[in-house]
Amino acid sequence: MSWAQIALPLFMWSHGSKRALPCNAQHCFSSSPDSVSVDVRGPCLSKNYCAISRKERRRSAQMTRCSSSEATNADHVESNGLVELPLFPLPLVLFPGAILPLQIFEFRYRMMMHTLLQTDLRFGVIYTDQLSGIVEVGCVGEVVKHERLVDDRFFLICKGQERFRVVKLVRTKPYLVAQVQWLEDRPSDDGQEDDLEKLANEVETYMKDVIRISNRLNGKPEKESPEDLRKGLFPTPFSFFVGSTFEGAPAEQQALLELEDTAARLKREKETLRNTLNYLTAAAAVKDVFPSSD
Repeated sequence: MSWAQIALPLFMWSHGSKRALPCNAQHCFSSSPDSVSVDVRGPCLSKNYCAISRKERRRSAQMTRCSSSEATNADHVESNGLVELPLFPLPLVLFPGAILPLQIFEFRYRMMMHTLLQTDLRFGVIYTDQLSGIVEVGCVGEVVKHERLVDDRFFLICKGQERFRVVKLVRTKPYLVAQVQWLEDRPSDDGQEDDLEKLANEVETYMKDVIRISNRLNGKPEKESPEDLRKGLFPTPFSFFVGSTFEGAPAEQQALLELEDTAARLKREKETLRNTLNYLTAAAAVKDVFPSSD
């Protein structure tokens, strides 16, 4: 567990049991000391990773044979103002500004990558699970770095961009393509900018306290706690950053992603962090009374 991985109480959200994840890509988690993740699954649960199946290499030659009717371009705007976007269902939630490392194995998504590399390198990351299926709101992932391996697999570094809502599925094979509309937070009313700044600062303070006590519970030194979590971010991108740290609770992350009001998102995150702080404070008090307890 890194210094920034925080265990939140299990009773906060119902996130289901461990399960097999869709076979389409492998998510490569970063262990960078600059990263911050809030593990909302509790102190005893481990990370779930998604693994994918391999297809034979000889089929990869078919990837570049897509007809113009099969090619997709995220910048192609329909007459109704909607945009066509290839979709990549994953058991995780991508936020604007977040970094998502992926390794692509499956044939249909290798085909998608070949198409994207010839267009604009953008696709829609959309959360899916076995209970609720594919959701309607996702986030564009832009490929900022890629490496093609000899067996036609891909290593990708993607960055979250704008959010979108699926309006209509255009096709389902060989991979999903949908017409989407872009989502943006509603602009703040006059005079609310100061309130948003205050709210964002409060959320940052709670995050620092949660990290500090989490480090204490895990025997980490105080100096490992971050001093500046916002790093100059405005309230809206900061709210996305906070949501991206709520590791292990994709349903809650999806709810945060779908909100179209920055203040509402920050208030929900503040409440979550406050509950977490209360839980960790109580746990620290128990540990002080019973130092040998696990």
